Amino acid sequence: MQTHQFGRTDMQITAIGLGTWALGGNQWGPQDDQESIATIQRALDLGINWIDTAAIYGLGGSEKVVGRAIKGRKQPYIFTKCSLIWDEEMQVRSSLKASSIRHEVEESLRRLNIETIDLYQIHWPNPDPEIEEGWNTLAELKQEGKVRHIGVSNFNVAQLQRAEKIAPIETLQPPYSLIHRQAEHEILPYCQQNTIGTIVYSPMASGLLSGHMTRERIAQLPDGDWRKQGQEFQEPRLTRNLALADLLTSIGKARNVTAGTIAIAWALHNPAVTAAIVGVRHPYQANELAFAADFHLSEAEYQQIEQFSA
Repeated sequence: MQTHQFGRTDMQITAIGLGTWALGGNQWGPQDDQESIATIQRALDLGINWIDTAAIYGLGGSEKVVGRAIKGRKQPYIFTKCSLIWDEEMQVRSSLKASSIRHEVEESLRRLNIETIDLYQIHWPNPDPEIEEGWNTLAELKQEGKVRHIGVSNFNVAQLQRAEKIAPIETLQPPYSLIHRQAEHEILPYCQQNTIGTIVYSPMASGLLSGHMTRERIAQLPDGDWRKQGQEFQEPRLTRNLALADLLTSIGKARNVTAGTIAIAWALHNPAVTAAIVGVRHPYQANELAFAADFHLSEAEYQQIEQFSA
């Protein structure tokens, strides 16, 4: 599987990394830990060489599952995030205070059962007035060897520039898909111009562009699955989104691939994108994930998709 230089870091990463939000079991309905572990191990066996997780996913559950899955194996790159914390009542809040981040990194290292985090990211730029304190703390953690590289997620250009006055931003993680294209206006060009490695999340728009989502399936989603009430999963946007998925399905049939593979390939077509985070929940889904890592759209296919989106 081909790898790509990840911004200014020393990491060469596969075009797709395994996203683990759903594997934590929180906000996505029930998830079996053993199946999650098998899914992670299958993705690694197929050649995926990095995993993206976060402390908040499953309130620590995702990191624990990742730690169990990689134990005793050749370690892939591990990327995780801070800034969202919870209390004993499971109430979530944001903090970028130095003391909070230092506590978070120790807890993440413990749950993951590793000595160093390959990429540590600020998950959300909240509270905004604490961005400088939070980013300064990540820079200190890098100097101390707790983490190898530092990055941010969900930052806008102005916030990136504020942080860069303290220390270089090595990576950014924004949402990017055919349904959520806002990043291509300012954020992706800025990252490309400043050699910031970019890993985009939700290229299949949380399953909407997978080719497997229908109105009936949305109606049957568990009550604990956030997508059931998500704006893009409801009218008036749902009809357009499903029509887009149908187009991707038709393009994929000619190449013997799924709509999801086409959606991922579209995101990777942007030269500012280093790689994409793709979440899967079952081992068999990892097969498609690995195949999509080396799949490329033709220019004609790309233009056909663009014409629909215009």
